Amino acid sequence: MTILTTPLSAMRGWHRPLTVNAMFMFALVLACAVGLFVDDRLLMGESVWLKPMKFGFAMGVYGLTLAWLLSKLRKGRRIGWWLGTIFAVAGLLDVGAVAYAAARGTFSHFNANTDPVARTVQTVFAFGIMPLLLTTLAIAILVLIQRAGDRVLTRALRAGLGLAVASMVVALWLSNPPGATPRTVTDANGHPVSMTGGHGIGDPDGNGMPLTHWSTTGGDLRVPHFIGMHGVQVLLLVTAVLGVLATRRSWLRDERVRARLVGVAGLGYTGVFTVLTWQAKRGQSVIHPDWQTLIAFAAVAVFILVTAAAVIIAARRRPAPPIGEGRRDGRRRQIG
Repeated sequence: MTILTTPLSAMRGWHRPLTVNAMFMFALVLACAVGLFVDDRLLMGESVWLKPMKFGFAMGVYGLTLAWLLSKLRKGRRIGWWLGTIFAVAGLLDVGAVAYAAARGTFSHFNANTDPVARTVQTVFAFGIMPLLLTTLAIAILVLIQRAGDRVLTRALRAGLGLAVASMVVALWLSNPPGATPRTVTDANGHPVSMTGGHGIGDPDGNGMPLTHWSTTGGDLRVPHFIGMHGVQVLLLVTAVLGVLATRRSWLRDERVRARLVGVAGLGYTGVFTVLTWQAKRGQSVIHPDWQTLIAFAAVAVFILVTAAAVIIAARRRPAPPIGEGRRDGRRRQIG
C-alpha cells in the first residue's frame, strides 16, 4: 500500500485536468491493445487500432510531463492552469477523433470524404490542432521568463518545450501538405476514401517500418515530429542522470557544469531534429540517408563531442565544490 500511495501523493500538486487527460490516454492505449488482437480490420496493412494506440501513448506521456511542469511554476500559475486545461481538452478531442475514426474503420488524417464520420473528424481537427500549438508555445514562454527549478532543470525544460513547439509546427505541415495530389484508397470497410496529402513525402502512403510505420520509401515528417515532441522527456532524463552522477563525480557537483552539459545536449538534440526535418522534406527515408544527410549527422555528433569535452575538461580543472554546495547556491539565487 505504501508503494502505491507514495507516487500518488507526489502527484497531488500536479495539474489535475492534464493528469486526468493522461489517465484517459493510457486507458485508451489498453483498449486499443485489446483491439489489436480481437479486431482484424486493417487500414493499409495495419490494424485500425494501432494509430489511436500510438497517439494515446504519446499524448499521455506528454500530458503527464506538462502536469508535473505546471506544478513547478512560481509565476503565472493561474495562467498556466488555464493553458494546461485548454491543452488537456484539445488533446482529448484530437485523440478522441482518431479513435472515433478507427472504430468506424476509416482514416482520420488526410480524409477528404464528405460522409458524416469524415466531416466530424475534420471539424474536430480544425478546432483542436491549433490550441495544442498555441498553449505549448505559451507555456514555453512562461518557463522562459522564470526558473521552474534549479538552473539545470530550467535549461532542460526551456529547450524541451522549444523542441515541442517546433515539432507541432511540423505537425501543421503534415496537416496542410503543400501541393498534395488527391488519390483514392480503400478503408477497412471496403469503401473508397479520397485522400489529400499523406505522411510520406515522395511516396504519400509509404511502406512503413515495424510498429512506427514510418516510411521506408520516402520522406516522413512523423519522424522529426516524434523526436521533437519527446525532446523534453529526453532532456529531463539527461538532467536526472547528471544528478545521479554528481554524487560520484566531484566535478559534476557544480550546478553550472551540469547546466552547460544539458545545454550541449539540447543543442545537439535540436541539431538531430533539424537534420531529420530536412531529410524528410527532401523525400528521403530516415533509414536510407544519402551522403549529405550523413555529413550533417556527423557534424552534429562532432559538435556534441567537442563541446561536451570542452565543458568536462574545464570542469575537471577547477576545484570541486563540497557535496550539496551547488544546490545551496542554486537555492540562494532563487531566493535572491
